[in-house]
Amino acid sequence: MDKEYLIQKWLTDELSEQEMKAIKELDDYPELTGIIENAKYFKASGFSTVDDFETFSARLEKDTVPVRKLTWLKPFLRIASVFVVGLALSYFFLFNGDVEINTLAGEKTTIELPDASTVVINALSELSYSKSKWSDKREVALQGEAYFKVAKGAKFDVITSVGTVSVVGTQFNVKQRGSYFEVECFEGIVKVTSPNATEQLIAGNRFRFSNGTVSLGKTTYQNPQWTKNVSSFERVPFSEVVAELERQYDITVQIENISEELLFTGGFVHDNLNNALKSVSEPLNLGYRIASGKRVIMYTIKK
Repeated sequence: MDKEYLIQKWLTDELSEQEMKAIKELDDYPELTGIIENAKYFKASGFSTVDDFETFSARLEKDTVPVRKLTWLKPFLRIASVFVVGLALSYFFLFNGDVEINTLAGEKTTIELPDASTVVINALSELSYSKSKWSDKREVALQGEAYFKVAKGAKFDVITSVGTVSVVGTQFNVKQRGSYFEVECFEGIVKVTSPNATEQLIAGNRFRFSNGTVSLGKTTYQNPQWTKNVSSFERVPFSEVVAELERQYDITVQIENISEELLFTGGFVHDNLNNALKSVSEPLNLGYRIASGKRVIMYTIKK
């Protein structure tokens, strides 16, 4: 039987018993199994798309070190690229039982954990966990920002370099960018543990660690606005707002004569750079100009 045809049917769970038997007799069946099974944990995202098959293939080949040359890989990838169309697929490594997802600037994606919990991952973020050890070690490592919708009765810890969030059947957002750490609880209860404090948050509460200080507050919305392509902030250091602009638009922002202590309350959209810059600059009486390439200069307007 044609191998590419069999793989295509396997991806869509349409193999007959005879065809499944033929698949199992292939020399590269173990490698195929690893790819197919792990692919089931990814869900299509409405936020962004894989540009085309060549981009998808180039990314995968660049970041995956093959154990041996697999001659069937290119036709398989062509099928897989259709299978995951709509997924903000950046880089992932799925061949040893561990799963790692990295999003690019301006990308967001949604995945499903082994316990059926879903995670929406924001731009320039990294999330990883061990699928093979999940039953014994339920830990998700996060660098960046992600929104978790935990399946009923599911338990796991979200580990960041600044603090840990322990959860049981809840919805919450975790943001860790450098030393900035923020947890918002939208449903249920979460426990936040950091070197500076331990807090239990109920729905509607927020924990924030910024500039060496812990603060507690209330959430403004019923879910994180970045999942709707809008970044929102409440008394957040301006440097963090600028960093988020850079992540969402893949730009570099140069700041001139603007205090790093400046706090910003407001937000910006993810689909129009000029509108986003106006939303950030005008409330603070700042100006901006878009220079060559992807460089933006922001400055204080002299009175």
